[in-house]
Amino acid sequence: MEAETRYARNGDVHIAYRVFGDGPRDILLVPGTISHVDLYWEQQVNEYILKRLTSFARVIVFDKPGHVQMHGEGLG
Repeated sequence: MEAETRYARNGDVHIAYRVFGDGPRDILLVPGTISHVDLYWEQQVNEYILKRLTSFARVIVFDKPGHVQMHGEGLG
């Protein structure tokens, strides 16, 4: 599944997130110990879960602060 990686800003911190689907409900998926919004869905079981959830909801996935490369360091 494809969705553009976007960034939310809080002060000097940029948090990467992606939005999948467009259903009437919002689901915020909180990542576990390791998070990487661009790679998480490459695992087949995670892709299956995402497809099921997006059948009835908009799913928002974010990258936890402190994880390498996905927080927009250097973004304007």
